Amino acid sequence: MSEEKKSSAFSGFLRYFYGNFVVLLLGFISLPLITRFMSTDEYGRSGMFTSAVTVIYIFAILGMDQTYIRYYYKEGIDRVHLMKQCLYPSVTIVAVLASVYTLFAEPLNVFLFGESDSLITLLVIGYTVISVFERFMFLDIRMQQNGRLYSNLNILSKLLYIALILGAFYFMGDDFRVVLTAMTVSLGIVTVFITVRYLAIHKDYRPNAGGEAGSVRYSQRELVSYGLPFILVLLMEWLLSSCDKWALRIWTDYDELGIYNSAMNIMSILLTFKATFVAFWSPVAMERYETDTEENCFSFFEKAFEITQFLCVLAAFGLMMFRGVIVFILGVSYRSASSVIPFLTLMPIFSIMFEITNQGIKFKKKNRYLNYASAAAILFNVSGNAILVPKYGGAGAAMATGITYIAYFSIGTYFSKKCYPAGYRFKKTMLFAAILLLYAALTTFSDNWLYCMAAGTVGILIVCIADFAVMKEILLFITGIIKKRIYK
Repeated sequence: MSEEKKSSAFSGFLRYFYGNFVVLLLGFISLPLITRFMSTDEYGRSGMFTSAVTVIYIFAILGMDQTYIRYYYKEGIDRVHLMKQCLYPSVTIVAVLASVYTLFAEPLNVFLFGESDSLITLLVIGYTVISVFERFMFLDIRMQQNGRLYSNLNILSKLLYIALILGAFYFMGDDFRVVLTAMTVSLGIVTVFITVRYLAIHKDYRPNAGGEAGSVRYSQRELVSYGLPFILVLLMEWLLSSCDKWALRIWTDYDELGIYNSAMNIMSILLTFKATFVAFWSPVAMERYETDTEENCFSFFEKAFEITQFLCVLAAFGLMMFRGVIVFILGVSYRSASSVIPFLTLMPIFSIMFEITNQGIKFKKKNRYLNYASAAAILFNVSGNAILVPKYGGAGAAMATGITYIAYFSIGTYFSKKCYPAGYRFKKTMLFAAILLLYAALTTFSDNWLYCMAAGTVGILIVCIADFAVMKEILLFITGIIKKRIYK
C-alpha cells in the first residue's frame, strides 16, 4: 500500500476513532454515576433491557442493513431509492412486532425485569422502533465515510445520555427505569436530528434522474433475499452476546447480574475500538473489493489483519493488567467485577479480528457459513454457561463467553478462507490466543497483584517479539506522521 493511501486510511480511521474515544471518556463519567447511584439489584434489571430490545430489532431489521452495505457501492446505484427499499420492510415489521409485544407486555416485563407497568412497555417499544431508523441513518453516514460527523453525533448522544441519567435519577431515584429512559430519549433525539438531515439533503431527489445518485435499481426481492439470511446470523450473535445474561438470570440473581453488567460496561474500552473499527472498516473493505485487483486486496487485508491483531492483543493485556484500577471507579458494591473482566476481554478482541477475516464470506455472499460458525459457537456458549455459571457465577459466564468467541473466530475464519483465500497467519494467532487464555485464567483467580503484573509484562514482551516487524512498522508510521506535522 502506498504511503499516501496508508496516511489516508489512517486519517479516516482517526476521524471515526476520536469521537468514540471521547465517548469512552464520557463513559467513565457516566458509569460511576450509575453504579454509585444505583444498587446492583436495580442495575441488574436494566441489563436485561438491551437483550430484550435487540432480539426484536433483529427480526425487524430483516438483514436489510447488510443489504444496504453490500449494494451501496454498486456502479450507478440509486442510493436514495436503495435506502427506501431497505427501510420500508424494516419499519413495517417493527410496527407489527411492537404491537405483539404490547399484547404480551405484562408477562414479558415480569420475566425480564421482575415487574411491569406501562412505562417499561413504552420504553421497550420506543427504543426498538427508534433503533431501526437510527441504524439506517447512521449507516448512510458511515457509507459516505463521513467519520467526523459520525464521531460528533456519538459524542452528542453520550452527552445527552449523561444529562438524562442525572435528570431521571433526580425524579425516579434508585430505579432501573432511569437507565432505560436515558437510553431511549438520548437515542431518539439524535435519530430525529440525523433523519431530518437526511431528508433535507435529499429533498430535491427525483427518481431515475441519474447524476450522483445514479439510476440503477435492484428488485425488492433480490435485496430482501440477500438480507434475510442475516436474521439467523444476527440472532445467533444475539444468543452469543446474551446467553451469559440469561444464564445469570436463571441460575443467580439480579445482584450478580448487576455486577456482571458493570463489568461488561467497563469493557467499553475495547468495545469502543470495535465500534470504531466496524464503522470505518465495513465500507472501506467493500469499496476495496469492488474497485481493486485481487492481488492488491489480498495484500491489503493481510496487512490490516496483522496490525489489528497486534494492537488488539496489547490492548487486552493492558485491560487485564489494570482491571483493579478500573473497577475502583465503580464503587464498593461492584468490586467483584474485577474477576469478570479478564475473560470478557477476549470477546471484543476476537470479534474485531473476525471483522477482517470474515469479509470473504460477505464478498462471495456465502452467508450460510456465518450460520455454521454461529451455530457451533452457540453450542460452546450454552454448554459453557450451563457448566460454569452455577459454580462460578459471573466469572463463569465470562469464561464461557471468552472461549466461545475464540471458537467463533476460528470456525468462521476457516469458512471465510474457503471463499476468499487471503494469506492470514493463524499459527501466530493461535499462539496469542493460548497466551491470553492462560493470562485471563491467572487474573481471574489470583489476587496477587504483583504476580499478575509481572506475568502480563512477560506476555506483552512475547507478543512484541513475535510481531516485531509489525510493531516496527507501526512505530515508523506514527513517527513519520508526527514528523510531518512538526515540519508543517
